[in-house]
Amino acid sequence: MKVLVVGKGGREHALVWKIAQSPRLEALYAAPGSAGIAPLATCLPDIRVDTSIEHEELLKSEILRLRDFALAEAIDLTVVGPEDALAGGIVDCFEAAGLKVFGPTAAAARIESDKAFAKELMTSIGVPTARYRSFTDAAAARQYIGTEGAPIVVKATGLAAGKGAVVALAIDDAITAVDEMMDARVFGAAGSEVVIEEFMEGEEASLFAICDGSSFVCLVPAQDHKRIGEGDSGPNTGGMGAYAPAPVMTAELVAVSKEQIIAPVLDEMVRRGIPYRGVLYVNLMITDTGPRVVEFNARFGDPEAQVVLPLMQEDLLDVIEAAVTGNLDTLPLAESSERAAVCVVLASAGYPGSYETGLEISGLDRIAQLEGITAFHAGTRDDGGRLVTNGGRVLGITAVGDGISAAVDKVYETVSAVSFEGMYCRRDIAHRALARLDGSLTS
Repeated sequence: MKVLVVGKGGREHALVWKIAQSPRLEALYAAPGSAGIAPLATCLPDIRVDTSIEHEELLKSEILRLRDFALAEAIDLTVVGPEDALAGGIVDCFEAAGLKVFGPTAAAARIESDKAFAKELMTSIGVPTARYRSFTDAAAARQYIGTEGAPIVVKATGLAAGKGAVVALAIDDAITAVDEMMDARVFGAAGSEVVIEEFMEGEEASLFAICDGSSFVCLVPAQDHKRIGEGDSGPNTGGMGAYAPAPVMTAELVAVSKEQIIAPVLDEMVRRGIPYRGVLYVNLMITDTGPRVVEFNARFGDPEAQVVLPLMQEDLLDVIEAAVTGNLDTLPLAESSERAAVCVVLASAGYPGSYETGLEISGLDRIAQLEGITAFHAGTRDDGGRLVTNGGRVLGITAVGDGISAAVDKVYETVSAVSFEGMYCRRDIAHRALARLDGSLTS
């Protein structure tokens, strides 16, 4: 098969890395790709379909350019990574041209790109989630916060690169979030409407369902670490690390999530005439009353993809093709793994605020041949033969081992061999899983 992967980040590097292992692969392309993806796929750096949705017309023109490339090269399957491209209608465009593409249509991708839509959908069918109100008027939002009190959660309704959610422990913090999102427009049009939710207590987990419109299969559950600081402190980021499997998601809780969340949502999408095909990322809060949905994403998570895909035993191309053709029910997927994977993100100093780029990265050559270790490139570029930083999240170092403890030891030993000026990483990735192992966390 000739395969095209859309995107350039760590998630797309993980997709390319996994697809490249398929014996069915004839040729592999990535648009735009990255310095890390280049050894595995032919990169198309001049076609940028991960442009911010703020530049809608540019995004549409780039999608058309990529469609023309796919037609000219007779691409058999396109796999879409970033949410902006999905919300921008890349699947609709490719399908209209007769091309096979893995991902939801723009209408179905609203489950991520429009949080108010997602909340309305869930509440209409009784899917467990936080109580909420949505607002297009900032004054009304501030008044509601004053009535409800804190802690409370404020979310930009649109796409905000994983940074549009504020867990406010004080009323003033929540009002500041509304000011920034709705008045200052720090997230652009994504903050023209906000969703304000009750604060849910519990432990978060990530569950990925590969869907073909009616059937679905789940991958091994994972846990992300969104906050910049150790002990889950500081502002939200795009993700500072992840691990799988997440022991908080027991087999019983996975079964409950399938029955009470994923299956009803897919049925409702069909009923509304927008069947969901692609990856449905279910961000869960495991509460005292069971799993409740924090939010949905319409694609693989980043960095969760970097731990879930290395544990996947099947040929990813087989699974994706079955989803695209509506035959997932004929392809059972193993949902458990005896091994574990841990990913630690190496970030630029200052992230998630402003940061410097162009800093030389060293040490990757020393870890390239280590067994069970993969360096996924999130924000790097080739600068005349030098590998340099090109983003806030620079690398995701993933280790696979026999259990969480072994994987944690392996990943941090590897991280110590990599460096660039100002490099920062959390040193407590998988701390909840480790606490369960030593008995200090029992629930």
